[in-house]
Amino acid sequence: MINRNLIRIRIVQIVYSWYQNTNKDLRSAEKELLFGLQKSYDLYFYLLSLMVELTKAYESRVEAKKNRHLPSWEDLNPNTHLIKNRFMQQLIRNRQMRHYLAERPMIWDADTSFLKNLLDTILDSDIYKSYSEIPSPSYEEDREFWRKCFKQFIYLNEELDEILEDECIYWNDDVEIVQSFVLKTIKKFSEEMGEEQPLLPMFKDEEDREFA
Repeated sequence: MINRNLIRIRIVQIVYSWYQNTNKDLRSAEKELLFGLQKSYDLYFYLLSLMVELTKAYESRVEAKKNRHLPSWEDLNPNTHLIKNRFMQQLIRNRQMRHYLAERPMIWDADTSFLKNLLDTILDSDIYKSYSEIPSPSYEEDREFWRKCFKQFIYLNEELDEILEDECIYWNDDVEIVQSFVLKTIKKFSEEMGEEQPLLPMFKDEEDREFA
């Protein structure tokens, strides 16, 4: 996933910092480079998990409406396409993502207002309206729904960019590139792969690793 463009960005940042620092230490600079590249890979999983958190937020909202004192017919009979979305269920069960997030936990709990507003935006959109009217969505339609949502509402989202910049200084220059990798990942998902669907590796190949 980490291509040479990202590596070059990191190197320029490290070299600039190194020249500004009176205590020049090449070993520390190398560690800083590798740490920054690892944070770029963290961002990839953080953005994938954002779609999972939106799904969980919708499910919680549906359950809360069902448990109202006087629920309406709509409350008791909600559209469950988002909850049953097969692409999303596959992502939630993805072995590689579960393992990575177990090793390097990342949560969106601190940004509940952003999640709520983003979910509202999605539910009010024509993308969702069209999707919700499909009687029984296919896997491809489930996947395409999330690809469209990510591209329309998450990619280049200014509020999200601010949150990510506050979360980690290493993400300031990575967001757009990493978001493009998430879009590519969504397109590559195949139902047949199940929970073994491969996600992008940290480096495309050994040559890029050596380049870093």
